[in-house]
Amino acid sequence: MSQHETEVLVVGAGQAGVAMSEHLGARGIPHLVLERDRIAERWRTGRWDSLVANGPAWHDRFPGMEFADVDPDGFASKEQVADYFVAYAEKIGAPIRCGVDVRSVRKNAGRPGFRVETSDGVIDARYVVAATGPFQTPVIPPVVPEDADVTQLHSSSYRNPQQLPEGAVLVVGAGSSGVQIADELQRSGKQVYLSVGPHDRPPRRYRGRDFCWWLGVLNKWDAAAPPRGAEHVTIAVSGAQGGRTVDFRALAADGITLLGMTRTFADGRMRFADDLRQNIANGDANYLKMLDEADDYIARNGLDLPEEPQARTFAPDPACVTDPITELDLADAGITSIIWATGFRPDYDWLQVDAFGEDGKPQHSRGVSAEPGIYFLGLPWLSRRGSSFIWGVWHDAAYVAEHISIQRSYLSYRTEPTETTGAA
Repeated sequence: MSQHETEVLVVGAGQAGVAMSEHLGARGIPHLVLERDRIAERWRTGRWDSLVANGPAWHDRFPGMEFADVDPDGFASKEQVADYFVAYAEKIGAPIRCGVDVRSVRKNAGRPGFRVETSDGVIDARYVVAATGPFQTPVIPPVVPEDADVTQLHSSSYRNPQQLPEGAVLVVGAGSSGVQIADELQRSGKQVYLSVGPHDRPPRRYRGRDFCWWLGVLNKWDAAAPPRGAEHVTIAVSGAQGGRTVDFRALAADGITLLGMTRTFADGRMRFADDLRQNIANGDANYLKMLDEADDYIARNGLDLPEEPQARTFAPDPACVTDPITELDLADAGITSIIWATGFRPDYDWLQVDAFGEDGKPQHSRGVSAEPGIYFLGLPWLSRRGSSFIWGVWHDAAYVAEHISIQRSYLSYRTEPTETTGAA
């Protein structure tokens, strides 16, 4: 396509883009979805080999289709998730063009809409939906120089233990990715050090119900904003090995050495904050608070769910918690690799419109941008806690599509001039 027009251009064909296409199509709104790679490519090549979804298949899906090859209480592999979105796109007849890179989006001069330059020509669009999600550019803190004598990988580049050189591994970050990677490496026979920062630590299951179910009935998925001070707190939850509650004491008992937050590096020595014990305690408090809320809900509603008193029993703190390591010589510890499970930042360099604040973050209300005609989808807390999850982005897409539909109705308004009659 050297020159093309479409009413709505959706950039990205992951879960957000596919959901957006479904809702636009249901409203009869002409649109086009562009994807630089394949549908749901991040699930295939932006994750490690053994990754599974963090939520059960009955929950982490779109309302219109179940997983064909996953037990409802099971956790889909990354390939099964990607295949699901490919099948869903086919089911709804989504107009997706793969292998097309969007290079810039600019406002048209003197007329509505946007000029979109792509690797396959120019597109003129009345509305643009940025559905590229939050996981664009890996973030590696500038702590260890690139020329240090240690292999450094971001979690998005990690694939499996065989990829790493011989020797011990330091994993920095104890959210879902860091915990699962550290556990996999330890099970492969490697000595693992895990740097643990502030985190929430929910139960995987409690009293016969999954964590995702409890978040639903307790209205936590609908929270409009994170608690004050918890905007960047990670969630230590996992669907690996059938889904288990993350237990840092158990990880330590299996041989993983826990450390506080990573601070600085100099002369071959890494230094850590003396906050490990507090971080573990705060995670425990978050865990117990959810158990309390679940118990209260069961009592209020008269539910017959099995009691689980053992869920409140913790093993003793391991030595690495009671006597924390605050400095580590990497060579002496045999550490030859560092995996940074430290998250991502979005990349909107291609979106050259007035839709961002001074901090570079999108300015929007439930995905409706400060720049008329521009929309965002798939971001954490776009409208609520569930926004960046598979089912949550589907519901956010419905709101964005409805907003576009309303704007179209305004633009289609026509009135005939009325004839005025002068006074007799």
